[in-house]
Amino acid sequence: MKPNTHPEYHEITVVMTDGTSFTTRSCYGKPGDTLRLDVDPKSHPAWTGQQRVVLDTGGQIAKFNKRFAGIGSRKKG
Repeated sequence: MKPNTHPEYHEITVVMTDGTSFTTRSCYGKPGDTLRLDVDPKSHPAWTGQQRVVLDTGGQIAKFNKRFAGIGSRKKG
């Protein structure tokens, strides 16, 4: 392996969305830096199973239906 080709691998602190933290090794930042997560397995719906309810108030679905209403129907003429 060539020398000086890989970044430094050091310990950092990772802070989860609920405030809990743990120490791990990473190439992120400098030794002792803190990485604060916006999304993690404790808060993301893919892991929690809680889905966000999507309400369309005349928005994208209505716009789609209006734009593509005539597709699939042929006019005889």
